[in-house]
Amino acid sequence: MRGLRASTTTSDTTLNTVEPLRRTTLNRLFAAVYTCAILTLLFHHAQTLLFQSKTLLSFSISLSLLVADMVLAFMWSTTQSFRMRPVHRREYPENLKKVTERNKFPGLDVFICTADPNKEPPMGVVNTALSVMAYDYPTEKISVYVSDDGGSAFTLFAFMEAAKFASHWLPFCRKKDVMERNPDAYFASNHSWNSETEKIKMMYESMKMRVEHVVETGKVSDEYITSDQECEAFHKWTDRFTRQDHPTVIQVLLESSKDKDITGNYLPNLVYVSREKSKTSHHYFKAGALNVMLRVSATMSNAPIVLTLDCDMYSNDPETPLRALCYVSDPNIGPNLAYVQFPQRFRGINKNDIYASEFKRLFELNPIGFDGLRGPNYLGTGAFFRRRAFFGDPSTFIAPEIVELSLDHAVEESIKSPSILSLAHRVSSCNYENQTNWGSKIGFRYGSLVEDYFTGYKLHCEDWRSIFCHPERPAFYGDAPTNLLDMLNQNKRWTIGLLEVAFSKYSPVTFGIRSMGLMGLCYSHLAFWPSFSIPITVYAFLPQLALLNGVTIFPKVSEPLFFLYTFLFLGAYGQEFLDFVLEGETFGKWWNDQRIWMIKGLSSYLFGFTEYLLNSLGISALGFNVTSKVVDDELGKRYDQEIFEFGAPSPMFVPIIMAAILNFFSFSWGLLKIIRGVGDMQGQFLQMLLSGFVMVNCWPIYEAIVFRSDKGKLPTKVTVIATFLAWALYYTATSLIFK
Repeated sequence: MRGLRASTTTSDTTLNTVEPLRRTTLNRLFAAVYTCAILTLLFHHAQTLLFQSKTLLSFSISLSLLVADMVLAFMWSTTQSFRMRPVHRREYPENLKKVTERNKFPGLDVFICTADPNKEPPMGVVNTALSVMAYDYPTEKISVYVSDDGGSAFTLFAFMEAAKFASHWLPFCRKKDVMERNPDAYFASNHSWNSETEKIKMMYESMKMRVEHVVETGKVSDEYITSDQECEAFHKWTDRFTRQDHPTVIQVLLESSKDKDITGNYLPNLVYVSREKSKTSHHYFKAGALNVMLRVSATMSNAPIVLTLDCDMYSNDPETPLRALCYVSDPNIGPNLAYVQFPQRFRGINKNDIYASEFKRLFELNPIGFDGLRGPNYLGTGAFFRRRAFFGDPSTFIAPEIVELSLDHAVEESIKSPSILSLAHRVSSCNYENQTNWGSKIGFRYGSLVEDYFTGYKLHCEDWRSIFCHPERPAFYGDAPTNLLDMLNQNKRWTIGLLEVAFSKYSPVTFGIRSMGLMGLCYSHLAFWPSFSIPITVYAFLPQLALLNGVTIFPKVSEPLFFLYTFLFLGAYGQEFLDFVLEGETFGKWWNDQRIWMIKGLSSYLFGFTEYLLNSLGISALGFNVTSKVVDDELGKRYDQEIFEFGAPSPMFVPIIMAAILNFFSFSWGLLKIIRGVGDMQGQFLQMLLSGFVMVNCWPIYEAIVFRSDKGKLPTKVTVIATFLAWALYYTATSLIFK
């Protein structure tokens, strides 16, 4: 446990402290008790299946419940690995100056990825870049690289505008000691106004108007380009963008050794990169773009620290790199440290987070548990890497192909020089990685759509560790999906990527556990997260179909096993609820989190599982869909009112609606039978309770089917199809299984 110190006392040179959570002992005790209950239930299922299932009906029901509960048992047991040693950390950036001089801070390369100017508006990407360019860090040591996989002339134009605005924005932030260094967030917040603030706001609004006009009209007028040099460069690159297979586009917009702001201070490097595209070469999506930036940055700045950011994940704290340095500079942690991970936080989340967009479990609770072992998994953004971690394990350095990409390569020429630009184009070409270790042993790892999960996993397998830095003030803010379909599509892509790792030769249940022990169970839980679709589907339909046919499948209230089921249900939900509350969340957010978990189990997990299986059989091809960051006014109002947004028809809505309909009718039918005095209340109580619980969770579905008339309601066509399929499922089950 190198680097873990239980002390919370500080001195003038203390850079960080760590403290285990007090509830750890109780977690372990509860895990032991709950494990006994799970084993008892599984034993009961096995006994019923082997000795009491005399008919096809009883055998089918017993087998289905056994499989569902085995999956739940596996997922519950793996999630306990996060509860074995959760920790909280604290860092003291004010002590850095007592450990090292400011001018000796390591260089920082920032990678910002964007892929679609329609779903990721260029102004949003610009604000992210400006927020990190204005870090409270030596500007001459910052280099910002923007990867535009959309190959958009509009994004390039936006950054040409941003380069000019930066010369005013950065000194303004320093003078006013601005905390929100994203201009859009700053001007939207409440603060004192004066003539200087009004002036910089007018400059920003003017830039924003020009960029948005260009995006809206689809063309750039020469009047917006203020110099002949800019005009020549812009039209040169836009000609390349129009080609179907366009070559690499690299434009140095700011050079830290030459370009100065209005106060005479040097500006950070700002480099736009659109890598070469060819139909004959695999691009590996975001992982491929990050590896291109890793190589391009090595030829231009070669900073030992690399920050990766999503295009919408702007900085909310100018001291963030100093907090990362509190761990990088710690000799007890530094040698084996691969990265410092900050949590993903999102702005504009409505009060109770109806889509569970904060991903409290994934982005905070799990990393706290990870951190007590070897550190959190890589979350894809907000991570400060040591460049060394991309070149082999801590004891074995894997040298890159050319000396210019090595860690000790010093860039002595101007980054605008022909030789530097020529080398940058060479290392970003489509064919550069052929017959190399890039993507397998070097750089960000290929082999999964979730390159962040897979990269962090492989680094931990190679004996690197990481740190979860969770300061009180959020380090980054991003944009979360504000409609259900975007959220489900995003999760379906994650599902496919996780399954690619789960069933590969690097599966965490085999390779991971051998390499990392308990840490492998943490990664196993994440890799097999989509398997929740199995028990959710079983419990959403089987007990309800049985109830409609008068078949009892759960113990009676008077039987001891009834209390076992009750304990297992309340224990799992209660523990999850306590985790949320103890980390400062509300009942409303927990409720929506568990509801979305069920919705995803019947949609994105189920469809992702199916698509993965079909692809494994060579029937379909995987794709990559960018989640939209655009929100119109009407949609935004409904989101603020906590109204589910369905809108566009999607097959992923069909199973959800089917479950809502079947649970409504099964509960109503069971209740009617009890009122009439013909039902077995004791025998069917648990089935009634389950149907009622699902119904309460499905309230937004009923509301969207019956009560709403706005554009965000469930499309009638999808509702009709789901209703027909629900009836067909009931008819088939009644005729073939429950007859």
